[in-house]
Amino acid sequence: MIKRALILGSFMLLSACSTYNSIDSFYEAHKNDDQVTAIRVPQFMLSLISNISPEMQSLIGNTRDLRYMQFPSTTPARTQFLNKQMNGITGSSFIEVYRKNDDLKRNIVSIREKRNAVKEILIYNNNAARGSFLYFNGNFDPVKVREMARSEEFQKLGDGLIDQFNMGTPGINEKDDSDQN
Repeated sequence: MIKRALILGSFMLLSACSTYNSIDSFYEAHKNDDQVTAIRVPQFMLSLISNISPEMQSLIGNTRDLRYMQFPSTTPARTQFLNKQMNGITGSSFIEVYRKNDDLKRNIVSIREKRNAVKEILIYNNNAARGSFLYFNGNFDPVKVREMARSEEFQKLGDGLIDQFNMGTPGINEKDDSDQN
């Protein structure tokens, strides 16, 4: 009985110390970090984003959850840490459809399928100065996803999301008001 309790306790401790295993846990863990931009798009705003391009219209029309996060990755240790976390998320349950490694720099497109449809898309980029991920949940055509990955449409979507949300939105001023006098 004690042996079983020790094994169960060890398993719980190991799982608590392991890397993040879902986009939800990664998002929640890092959304309040310094210099992070985190966007979780509500359903009603998906129509605004679909106006970026006709390709985006066909993709966004089937999206139930869309998230984007951009975060600093300024040291090799931080970059390696973030890369390891993303590998933990995509490692066992996603299929990598594209990966480009250049030292610590990463560009990865991963999907999760169910039968003949892509259910989740996760795009992770890290250029060793800043990292980002773009996450979709919905029902997507695998051929369309492959085309968009090849033509870097997902990267354009991430940039478009930042533009859409920054447009007319008050932000944090980089200069202190006293500097303007």
